[in-house]
Amino acid sequence: MPHPEIGSMAPTFELQDEHGELISLKAFRGESPVVLFFYPKALTPGCTTQACGIRDSKAELARQGVVVFGISPDPVERLPRFISKHDLNFSLLSDEDHAVAEQYGCWGPKKFMGREFFGLIRTTFIIDKDGRLLKVMDKFKTKTHHQDLLAELGACRT
Repeated sequence: MPHPEIGSMAPTFELQDEHGELISLKAFRGESPVVLFFYPKALTPGCTTQACGIRDSKAELARQGVVVFGISPDPVERLPRFISKHDLNFSLLSDEDHAVAEQYGCWGPKKFMGREFFGLIRTTFIIDKDGRLLKVMDKFKTKTHHQDLLAELGACRT
């Protein structure tokens, strides 16, 4: 399934956060821009690097009024450990049935060590405060994701 089109309304959803509370994308409409970064699995090296980069960029993201959510197919029970172990300062959302990942076009075929399977494709979406999709980031390195994200946010404002 392809990503939603730039300029279209971002697909809405309700997912449980690390506390088991439902988070709705609609709740942020008219309030603040939202960044959704889809990552394959908590507590793995690449996902940890990506999440820690965002953690370390929290002050700049807050200055821009941006709310960040990490979304993975991990069960809710796994999320608090990831947050605690790496002092993450943003919420993580559980998409166990990968329905939201499918809506956003980031669930699909992958290859790892010669094996093919379906899984989450690391992708980041920038959504404006009106709920419209501004940018899809699907080509980046986990080490520099946070820098790329800040650059894209700056470009979206101009």
